[in-house]
Parts: sequence; structure tokens; C-alpha cells
Amino acid sequence: MEDYYKILGVAPTASAAEIKRAYRRKAKLLHPDVAEKKDVEAFRLLTTAYEILSDIHQRSLFNERFAAEMRYQESRRYEKTFNYREWLAARTDEESRCQLIFFDLMHHREDDAVALYKKMNTEKPDFSLSYWFTREDFMDYGFILAEELVFRAEYYDAVLLLEQIIKMEYSYAYFRHFFPEVLALARDVLRRHLEGSVSDELALDAWERALELGFSKKDESYFLMRMAEAYLRLGDSRTAGICLDEAVRLDSGARVPLPLRKLMEKW
Repeated sequence: MEDYYKILGVAPTASAAEIKRAYRRKAKLLHPDVAEKKDVEAFRLLTTAYEILSDIHQRSLFNERFAAEMRYQESRRYEKTFNYREWLAARTDEESRCQLIFFDLMHHREDDAVALYKKMNTEKPDFSLSYWFTREDFMDYGFILAEELVFRAEYYDAVLLLEQIIKMEYSYAYFRHFFPEVLALARDVLRRHLEGSVSDELALDAWERALELGFSKKDESYFLMRMAEAYLRLGDSRTAGICLDEAVRLDSGARVPLPLRKLMEKW
């Protein structure tokens, strides 16, 4: 977009008289009848600039369009020179750290996103990723992050994240028809991947949390059966027995592992 003020050689605050004087002065130099080197295009631009800036209405419209164009060009220059990720990475506040996690997650830096998420979870006992985002953004990006955690066998962290998402969905439906996929991922981790991949203490915490997530009675029976085994390994046969009784109550046809059958015989 042409800068008509620059063509006339006046400031944007120039008065009508200043615009007229500038035009006459330059017209003498560029007019095809008097100029040594005829530049028809330059004279045409000069005339156009004068016609627009000497008309109050056209000048006002030009000022608006030109200002918008300058803002756009400035934003383009800013985008080229400003590296948002570097800016986030240089900051240490929790909000910037959380923004960086999701930024990396959506820009093909999944390893970095997972590493930073685990670091924040470890270093800050009260860490809350959801606090810094809208509910919808957290649920969308949080589920993607949970999938990445599962892919990297970070099963306990995945369960904690999925627990938040599931409880949010129960409080107000957002995923709706997509929600079964969220539940399926959580169920798969809790039933197939947790045992043996984390300590019994962490597994117990995850299974206990799962009892509050609305899974089927058969699923809850399965979690309780695994909890009973874990408590038995930890030497707490009393709590193991309580979990076993509840598991059988929920699913009378559930298979009871041999160590737990022996425990039942003692009771």
C-alpha cells in the first residue's frame, strides 16, 4: 500500500495548506512538460496522493486503511523476529511452564512436553496443569498428553491426568460421544499396563482412584482384586482381605488368584 504522505513529503499531521504547497512544489519537478527526465508514473502517484489527502473524507478512509496495514506489517515483522517457544522456555513461572508443555505437544516436540510435565509433577507437589487453561483446552490437550504418556509407558502419570479429565466430563459433558475413548484408554492402562510397571504403592493409589471414576462393577472388582494382591505382597493381609471380599461381592464369578484363595481359607 502506497504511503501518500511520504510521496508528498509531508507528515500525517500536515494541514490542508501544507499538503497543497507540497503538491505544487513537487509537481513542478515532476510534471512531464517541465521535468528533464519524464517520469509519468511518479507524477501520477503524486497527483493521486494529492487528490486523496486534500479530500477530508478520502483522507480519513486512507488513514484508517493505512494504519491497519501498518499494524499488520508490524505483526508480520514481530512474528518473524519473536520466537514464542524461546520466550516461554526462558521463563520459570508455572503458567509459562504449562503453556510450554502444550505448545511443545502441538508442535512435534512430544518428548519435551512429556519430560517437562513429569518434571513439574515431581518438583511441585501442588502442581496443577488444568489451572492455567480453559476447561475445554485442558481436556483436549490433556487427553493428547495422556496418550503420549501411555506411549512412553508413563502409566501412573497418565492415570492421574485421565482422572482429572474424566471427573471434569462427569461434572459437565464436553467430550460427549468421544468420551468412551477416554474411558477406554484409562481402563486399558488400569487393567493391562499398571501392574508390574510401577511400585505396588503407586498402583494401589491408581486403582483406588479408579473406584471413583464410574467404571463397571466387573472393572471395579478387577481393580479390587489387584489391590488385594498388592496389599498381600506388602504384608497387609487384613486390608487385602477387605479388598478381596469387596471384589467378590461386586463380581461373584471373578477369578481369585491362588495366593488370595489361600488367604480366604484362613479367614
